[in-house]
Amino acid sequence: MTDPRKPSVLFVCVHNAGRSQMAAAFLTHLARDRVEVRSAGSAPADAVNPAVVDAMAEAGIDISAQTPKVLTTEAVQASDYVITMGCGDACPVFPGKTYLDWALEDPAGKGVESVRPIRDQIKTRIEALIAEIDTKPEG
Repeated sequence: MTDPRKPSVLFVCVHNAGRSQMAAAFLTHLARDRVEVRSAGSAPADAVNPAVVDAMAEAGIDISAQTPKVLTTEAVQASDYVITMGCGDACPVFPGKTYLDWALEDPAGKGVESVRPIRDQIKTRIEALIAEIDTKPEG
């Protein structure tokens, strides 16, 4: 399941219905198959936020088929990068991982107009993350 030569990134937020879904979609879209991408939530919602789906569609990325997934210890262990977005202490910590916490506004309960700036911030951070991953020597 996991390619040991390919860097892996796990995005975590509480509901896995907004920020982490957008981040995973942008990384998958922009890095193509160079990075293994996962997302999860410490308390997953029933569905991805419809305003998030609409905002990503405007950016040319369809996430309408995505579903929130529960955060597992195995997902963290299998990832090189663990990027949290407001999940607090819910994320287990393992040595040898790169942990980043991205302070981003939660799109829950917001319309697409309010989600667009969050989406754009995430895209900028993903582009910087790809640049960082690309400069690291392969393990």
